Parts: sequence; structure tokens; C-alpha cells
Amino acid sequence: QVQVAESGGGLAQPGGSLRLSCAASGSISGINAMAWYRQAPGKQRELVAGIISGGNTHYADSVKGRFTISRDNAKNTVYLQMNSLKPEDTAVYYCNVLESGYVYWGQGTQVTVSS
Repeated sequence: QVQVAESGGGLAQPGGSLRLSCAASGSISGINAMAWYRQAPGKQRELVAGIISGGNTHYADSVKGRFTISRDNAKNTVYLQMNSLKPEDTAVYYCNVLESGYVYWGQGTQVTVSS
């Protein structure tokens, strides 16, 4: 079993920055990929950014150039640096971990962008 815990959400002003962290722990033999999803009220959950074990990354078009995903393999931790935040970035952000063929989700962390 793998546990996933996010941190770092909160309130930011438009144009501001936040950094999310996600740590995986438990019975880990090999993490294949880690990703961030988000879900805004009344909308479907969407992929924001992902990173595979080799380091390749993928971003949603809406966050390209503003968000950066990175990973510390030794700590089984993934980060999401969010810059130039917009009100439409407001959502609950979820960490997703693919480990040995199984998918694990965190509880989510709220990000609110408002003046």
C-alpha cells in the first residue's frame, strides 16, 4: 500500500506563486510516474502536469510556461511550482502516483487565486 500526501495549497493573488508538494510513502518498489490533476467546482478532474521516471514531462496547454513539475526520486516526492497564477487556476489539486501498475491518489489540496 502506498500513501500519498499533498501540501502547499492556499490563497494567492492573481500573478502570484504557490508551490505544491506531494510525497509518496509506504510499500514502494518503483514509481513509474507522478502527476498533478485539478478539479474546479462543477468541472471534471483534469491533468495539469505529469512526470515519468525518466524525467520527461507533460503539461496541459492552459499551464504551459507558468507551471513547472519536478521530482525528487530519492524522496519519492513531486513538486508543482505555479507562477503567474490566474483566477481560473482555482481548484482542488490532487497528486497521482503510478507505482508497480497501481494508481494512488492524495486527498487534495485547495488552491484559491483571488484578489
